[in-house]
Amino acid sequence: MTTFAGAAPRRWTWAGYLAAGFVVIAAYYVTVISSAPQLLRVALYCAVSVSAFVAVFYGCVRNRPAAKLPWVLLGLGQIVYATADTSFYVAHYILDDLAFPALADVFYLGHYPLVVAGLIVLIRSRTPGWDLPAVLDAAMLAVVGGMLSWLYLIAPQATGTAPMLVKVASVGYPMMDLAMFAVALRLVLGQGRRPVAFSLLSLSLLSFVVADTVYVVQQVNGTYSAGNFLDAIWLSGNLLLGASALHPTMGKVAEPVPFGAPVPGPWRIGALCTAVLIAPATVLIENARGAHSGIPVVACACAVLFLLTIARLAGLVSQQRKLAITDALTGLRTRRHFEAQMVPELARARRAGGSVAVLIADVDHFKSVNDRYGHPVGDEVLIEIGKRLREAIRPGDHLARYGGEEFAILIRDAGPDDPAVIAERLRQQVADRPIVVSGDVWIGATISVGTASYPLHGDTPGELFGAADRALYSAKAQGRDRVVLADLSGHPPVDQHAVRSLTLDLEKVADEVDGWLSNHEHSKVVGYWSGLVATGMGLAPEVAGRVELAGRLHDIGKVLVPQEVWTKEKPLTDEEWLLVRQHPEFGCRLAKTVAGLDDVAEIIRQHHERFDGTGYPGGLAGAHIRIEARILAVCDSWAAMLAERPYQKALTEDGAVRELLSGRGTQFDPDVVATFLTLHRHRRLGPLPLLDPAGKAPAGRA
Repeated sequence: MTTFAGAAPRRWTWAGYLAAGFVVIAAYYVTVISSAPQLLRVALYCAVSVSAFVAVFYGCVRNRPAAKLPWVLLGLGQIVYATADTSFYVAHYILDDLAFPALADVFYLGHYPLVVAGLIVLIRSRTPGWDLPAVLDAAMLAVVGGMLSWLYLIAPQATGTAPMLVKVASVGYPMMDLAMFAVALRLVLGQGRRPVAFSLLSLSLLSFVVADTVYVVQQVNGTYSAGNFLDAIWLSGNLLLGASALHPTMGKVAEPVPFGAPVPGPWRIGALCTAVLIAPATVLIENARGAHSGIPVVACACAVLFLLTIARLAGLVSQQRKLAITDALTGLRTRRHFEAQMVPELARARRAGGSVAVLIADVDHFKSVNDRYGHPVGDEVLIEIGKRLREAIRPGDHLARYGGEEFAILIRDAGPDDPAVIAERLRQQVADRPIVVSGDVWIGATISVGTASYPLHGDTPGELFGAADRALYSAKAQGRDRVVLADLSGHPPVDQHAVRSLTLDLEKVADEVDGWLSNHEHSKVVGYWSGLVATGMGLAPEVAGRVELAGRLHDIGKVLVPQEVWTKEKPLTDEEWLLVRQHPEFGCRLAKTVAGLDDVAEIIRQHHERFDGTGYPGGLAGAHIRIEARILAVCDSWAAMLAERPYQKALTEDGAVRELLSGRGTQFDPDVVATFLTLHRHRRLGPLPLLDPAGKAPAGRA
């Protein structure tokens, strides 16, 4: 990397400018308290004001921001402000002219519209959308500020006995300050990066608002005099504006940012709560003072604050709902939302005698993208593919991110040829042009698509997903980058011998995984216990058989995660934990390769969901989790707690009982725990068996 000799000094120009400016401010106050010439005092003060607009325009030339207009407007505003300072202090100190209003007040008031316009342009550059939460929060704070300004600054000036020009000027300052305050609030509370230049600019605006407000209060009280502490605040505001333009991050202040509408933090909530409480507190203060004339204004402010608060709460509810059904990476709907949409769509199709199609698209060779370019590039690829798929679907159809690199599409009112036509359009939309990740990195991406439709391939969501998934596997097996439709012959007879053979193969996979993880049996005994619990809960025999098989196969997805992850004794990295948390999805996919195991596959996928909704992979809660998966979760945990692990000592049975009891209602279904512990007390479960030593592999992570 080439280093230029002047780069470091230029990087710290802003700090040098601030240091020199504060020295000038100190020198100015020396002239105030001494008998120094008045001309020197004026020169020092005005030098700071003038330096600020010079710094702004120099910063525009040096830092070359993409959005120059807001800085140009701020710079022009500072020119007008510096002219006002020069006029005021020359008249005050040299000409001994204390008239109010004067020519300086015209310039002071005239700089506000330029500053407000610059801030508005800056806001629009940063957040092109409305950013309604920031607008509402800023409005609430501005309403409180406006109420206080009216009661204690504007009304006393407007109702006084002063001449009309004095009233106009006196009212103009708090009105203009209020406008700048409201826009500044919107800027500060909005979304986007907050580089150092942004913070310096925000502090500059705060300085001006505070100083102007105190100035008007002193004018009302008749206590203002030039050269008091307010000059230091005004001059500091000038310096901060210049420093913000000189800082190297000045060009980033106006950069557009995606709107994410994050949940407000404690400081923001505290500020809003305080603001809302100020209005009723003001009513009590005004009533105690006997100043009842201001109470109507406060009542109107309370009403506006109430409406803004309701709007903000409604926005938060809408935001939370959207976050719950939106994939954070791609902005598409989540798998959970997609599956929920399947139920009413199938019901509507049954009533109308219509059809619904499901498409599952998988990005080909996506692991190689992550391995070669890294996960950030992989994320960019997924985001772009999501955009392309969104552009290719029909209005009214549903698109979701179904898994890691999988997408699902629900097609309403699907005609006989629609699934194939739409799937091919999706495939072409992705494959037609490479994905540009950066200037020199172009990645060619393709997808494989499997399709199934109601009523040809099933009557339930599980049957349709299973058929589409098998079609997707067929597309992968045929070479990828293609569309495969599920068998249109309806529901072909299942070869039970083939099913049993494939199931036995999966059971061997489960046994192999057990050997990685512990010297105790796991899958076999979990399946056995699960069947006992289902029977003990009075569930139908077919349910007990289903959960027993799911327990037998629940860990098969672990075989797709590198063995060294499971046998690692040190804490896992974030990337390794991500892999671990995917094993229920992997197991589900493996089980679905066997005809007739769609329900078993779904149980496997849900066996790490928690009763309180904090589990994975879908964040399901309560009755939304299949009863079989809730049973399996308890039996799986019991077996894991009793087994010796490299990173965890085995618990005693009493210790495991305490863990189950403490997890009731959070991790586990309380009814399942009650049945399981009843079986345990009656010694129906038996001990956790050891693996056959001849087949044992190294112990590892469960």
